[in-house]
Amino acid sequence: MRRLLGVLLKDLPRYLPALMNGHDRYLTLRNRAEQFETAPDGSGYRCDWQWTSDLHAPKVLPFLGRLLMQRALDDHPIRRLSQPEFNSGQPAVSFIIGHRGMARLPHLLATLESIAGQQDVGIECIVVEQDVQPLLRGHLPAWVRHIHTSLPVADMPYARSWAFNVGVKQARGRLLVLHDNDILVPADYASLNLLRVAQGYEVVNLKRFIFFMCEASTNGLFTSGAGLTGATPDSIMQNAEGGGSVAITRDAYDRIGGMDESFIGWGGEDNEFWERAQTCKVWPYGYLPLVHLWHPAQPWKHQGDNPMLKHCRALSTIPATERIAKLSGLGQGDLHGPVCQGWK
Repeated sequence: MRRLLGVLLKDLPRYLPALMNGHDRYLTLRNRAEQFETAPDGSGYRCDWQWTSDLHAPKVLPFLGRLLMQRALDDHPIRRLSQPEFNSGQPAVSFIIGHRGMARLPHLLATLESIAGQQDVGIECIVVEQDVQPLLRGHLPAWVRHIHTSLPVADMPYARSWAFNVGVKQARGRLLVLHDNDILVPADYASLNLLRVAQGYEVVNLKRFIFFMCEASTNGLFTSGAGLTGATPDSIMQNAEGGGSVAITRDAYDRIGGMDESFIGWGGEDNEFWERAQTCKVWPYGYLPLVHLWHPAQPWKHQGDNPMLKHCRALSTIPATERIAKLSGLGQGDLHGPVCQGWK
């Protein structure tokens, strides 16, 4: 009751005018104690706190989350197509996705459809399957490039950094989008990332809100082709910096040493990568919505003794320039295994 009263008295008067405003005032919605930095051109916001946070009010009054997601997707719609409409020969943007197993094949296929829906930009998509056998063979659309990397050890945990480094070596675009296999993007995602690169930025993070869908809505999207209109998100994440999806020029990726392949298992690699990315010219002001499809939580995600998170904290004590110098000479992205002791 106390939480409900707090939201009714303090949050509802903020949310409703912002959601009803004809412009993008809804982008300013945040938790009461949180602060923003506005983009130089007024187009987006950088969250002025360290870690991700979920919007509190929509968890108490779910209809606020439904209205916010619909408002954001009205401005930046998600289109799901079987193949891209625009083909310029040489892609400007390369989406790179790592994947393992068949459990998330429906998520991957829906994600690929949203990438195919990009407008007015030549794109490619590379899916790096990291598994004992190439299980995805025959399941992916013809326009998607499939790379299979066998595991050097049969029980090796999924290594997201290794998958991205392998994909980057094969990518043809000058802009790389490191993307998860369970996130739908709006149709203007690639073009707006390219716009910031044209302005001189090397690393671009346009995510303002990530809408996490519930199991029922996600299954409905898979089984009946149901859209997102009227769906109510389980949670709404802010300040997802290097995680989920981030764009970086090829030159900048190479210059900072790529992803760190010493991360074997869940967590930490995106935070460590984002720290090194700060040595580049970064656009950190978010104004786009992304949609995260439901799946069971990853092993170790909610465990305080997660070894990869400990590894990330240890690396964070080392200056980014020293980490870059070390990674730059390792020859990462080898098809045979990550450049990490015991795995190659």
